[in-house]
Amino acid sequence: MKKFILFTMLLICGMVNAQAQKPAEIKFEETTHHFGEFSQKNPKLTCTFTFTNVGEQPLVINQAVASCGCTVPKYPKEPIQPGATGVIEVLYNGTGKSLGFFKKSITVRTNGAVELTRLYIDGTMTE
Repeated sequence: MKKFILFTMLLICGMVNAQAQKPAEIKFEETTHHFGEFSQKNPKLTCTFTFTNVGEQPLVINQAVASCGCTVPKYPKEPIQPGATGVIEVLYNGTGKSLGFFKKSITVRTNGAVELTRLYIDGTMTE
């Protein structure tokens, strides 16, 4: 009986400790990048979105999906430890696209407290 009580108390303490830890949480420095005006002669642009895991568990980016094929995100596949930073690189290819203003989104899915974050890029392609 004493072993059962001891086991139960250890189990409860372990569950309380596990619940006390803050889950992973992604925090971006910026969620929008403005390319400004650029020429159709140089239609390929890149930018980066820097983030930090402000949680207490490793952060895993499950997916980063762009709103169209002209935008390609690259993200870290390995877990980001608590307090560490990472980068999502985004390539925009305006080749063959209409002149003028554009706005694209990148949906980032993680194991964090907030599972979904949207990043945005925009700019104006001129002649």
